[in-house]
Amino acid sequence: MSLNWKEIDLALSELDLVGAQLQRVVQPTWDTLALSFYKPPKATELLVCVAHGACRVHATTRPVPKPDKPLRFQELLRSRVKNGRVLSVRQLGTDRIVLVEIRAGNELFRLYARLWSGAGNVILCDSDGAIVDAMARKPAKGETAGGVYRPEEAAAASKGPPREFTVRELPGEGSFNERVDAWYAERAGAHSREALAGRIADWYSGHRAAIEGRLAELEKRAEAYADPERYRELGDILMAALGSDTGSGYVEFDDFHRGGVVRIAVDPAKSALENARAYYDRHRKAVSGAGEVAAEIEAARRSLEELELERARLEAEENPFESRAELERLRVAGSEKPRASPGLSLVRNGWTLLVGRSAKENDELLRRHVRGNDAWLHARDWSGAYVFVKARPGKSFPLELLLDAAALALYYSKGRTAGSGDVYWTFVKYLRRAKEGPKGLVIPMQEKNLRATLDEARLRELKALIGRDPS
Repeated sequence: MSLNWKEIDLALSELDLVGAQLQRVVQPTWDTLALSFYKPPKATELLVCVAHGACRVHATTRPVPKPDKPLRFQELLRSRVKNGRVLSVRQLGTDRIVLVEIRAGNELFRLYARLWSGAGNVILCDSDGAIVDAMARKPAKGETAGGVYRPEEAAAASKGPPREFTVRELPGEGSFNERVDAWYAERAGAHSREALAGRIADWYSGHRAAIEGRLAELEKRAEAYADPERYRELGDILMAALGSDTGSGYVEFDDFHRGGVVRIAVDPAKSALENARAYYDRHRKAVSGAGEVAAEIEAARRSLEELELERARLEAEENPFESRAELERLRVAGSEKPRASPGLSLVRNGWTLLVGRSAKENDELLRRHVRGNDAWLHARDWSGAYVFVKARPGKSFPLELLLDAAALALYYSKGRTAGSGDVYWTFVKYLRRAKEGPKGLVIPMQEKNLRATLDEARLRELKALIGRDPS
């Protein structure tokens, strides 16, 4: 519900603001404003809200939190009317428009709060009615800087008797302002605890479903890594059966590791030796991957625990302004995405790799997308890609990951046709730009050497990950 004109008059009549100093301006959300006035012996926090279905003005005793990023209209009021003195506070007739006249230095300002549900706004004007700015800029109505807003003229020209309203009986004790403040905090409008409870439940269920989906996927991957030694054993069996025909897609041979006869799936396009090497590769990846997946599963379970604590904290918060502000912070944090990087990007076992395929992309990645502890790789003696591996807190770069990055560095260089070559790597913090050199050219220090081979299976796996959403 929004306050009617009689309720607005009653709320203003209980306040003693003439002569008070405006000491603080806070705009927690785009549709709400809190103005702190001080007139000895007490301070009054005046809340102005233009939210649809909850337009109101009243004193509040609930702390109003500052937004993480100051909003435009809040900063304007701070620069123009903060520390000013209130000359008058009144409603314009029965129009549900509250006018606060404030003198700041030698200037007179008129702050209008139009409390019309669906068309509410707060507008700051100079003494002649020229708009300085509005909380919600509405060019179609002329409610932008430089426009004119003189609602007094419309109020004076209105004809006919005012529409009759009554002051509604609100539960609780104390003044009308105190009862209105409690009513809106608990049950009325988008800012109430009642409305926020639904938003908290929706936020919680959505995040929990996402984490549980990710956890199920990780647990499925963990099952595939449950017995990494078996891949090595199958490689051994294939090595003992080098003369076997792989054209059928499988090989049957005595299992001298675990007994009996084992049927091994193979690639018909490869020899038994090549298939054995593939199984050895799978063994190495399963060993390293099992540890990575176990760590990610643990992290996902911790995220669930943290989510439960966050929900409990939000539900226990009695101040709806705090709850709404925290939900907004969580919404923004969840929607913020890393700035899109040039070139190619992929995620391999939780590690992010960035590939710049040209001097321009290499330079852009260096300037804006990597930091000192990230790894840098480049084909030695060949021009081509810079490959970066983003660092992870508390983790060192696995050798297999560096070999993946080295393979990409060689593949996206002019040394691709050689099939193998040297790649050097170092940390980004050990790179120095070449003075007066071409764009992106750097001189590495403390570099180490890696021998890279363009293995088709490795490259296929890496290419399949390019551009894929890791979630």
